[in-house]
Amino acid sequence: MSAASAEFETVPNQRKDHADRRPRARQMIWGQAFLLLVICLFSLTYGATGVSPFAVLSKLLSGQELTVSERVVLFDIRLPRMVMGVLVGAALAVSGALMQGLFRNPLADPGLVGVSAGAGLGAITAIVLGGLAPVFVQTALGHYLVPAAAFLGGWGTMYLLYRVATRKGRTSVATMLLAGIALAALAGALSGVLIYKANDAQLRDLTFWGMGSLAGATWTKVLTALPVICAALALAPFLARGLNGLALGEATAGHLGINIQRVKSASVLSVAAATGAAVAVSGGIGFVGLVVPHVLRLAIGPDHRYLLPNAALLGASLLLAADVICRNIIAPAELPIGIVTAIIGAPVFMWILLRSRGVLDL
Repeated sequence: MSAASAEFETVPNQRKDHADRRPRARQMIWGQAFLLLVICLFSLTYGATGVSPFAVLSKLLSGQELTVSERVVLFDIRLPRMVMGVLVGAALAVSGALMQGLFRNPLADPGLVGVSAGAGLGAITAIVLGGLAPVFVQTALGHYLVPAAAFLGGWGTMYLLYRVATRKGRTSVATMLLAGIALAALAGALSGVLIYKANDAQLRDLTFWGMGSLAGATWTKVLTALPVICAALALAPFLARGLNGLALGEATAGHLGINIQRVKSASVLSVAAATGAAVAVSGGIGFVGLVVPHVLRLAIGPDHRYLLPNAALLGASLLLAADVICRNIIAPAELPIGIVTAIIGAPVFMWILLRSRGVLDL
């Protein structure tokens, strides 16, 4: 057992500390729901144009007709962007919590098993070689060729990983980790070959896609990602008891009556679905899945019954707040959201490492 997993092995035994943290964890769910609501209002209010949801609501209540610009800005640009930010942030944070619980390692994140790299390879392939696709495919998918390729790349990587790590009906977490690292390296190498072949315009698209953005949010994209991400988020709470049991070790979890193989399979598939859909519509966004679950674990403990809903809310709030900063800091231009999450996440991650040196044996 690695030293990094010691936190997950010893903390669950602190029953009294857990009991004391439960009221705080429940209060945080309501507090974070209110925080998310406030940030959603900020997201709808602040932007390059001066359209305010309060002014629009006042007009609607008084029976006045909205201008074309107000309708477009609020309902066709800001609202789908806000919904996509909530979905992507929640998906990445919950995926990170699931991965950390599955691997019993506080430094695990959705990219650990290569899903993000596979989705990136799919997107890069579509950007560089999309012109070689059959005409009917290009016509049918249009601007959604890249998101579709990214989603298929993430799922294809996850399927290959699952087949490699599963033998005689049992999935090895250690094999999955090592195979995920290998597949991520392979996907990165293939992506490098494609990038080398790309022209200047394609390189620009690849650069901005790799840094992540919600700028391309539309209702069609939102409705494409919504069922996949919501299904993964809805499944996550049913895995909480199994992940809590795995924190005590697989043997102990088995004695508690937990179907370990089912928990592993469902966790991996949930991460693949949520991360694949999130990366497909927003590009590469780092640190959300790594930092959010760990910060919450320090605050409310490792009980996944409370950790998962709190992670969904905090991930959504963090990504939406970063998006508001991106849109306003250099308005009317905007920064890629991956830059802001890295600026916020890297110092927090360093603080986590310094604080956890004793646990991680650094």
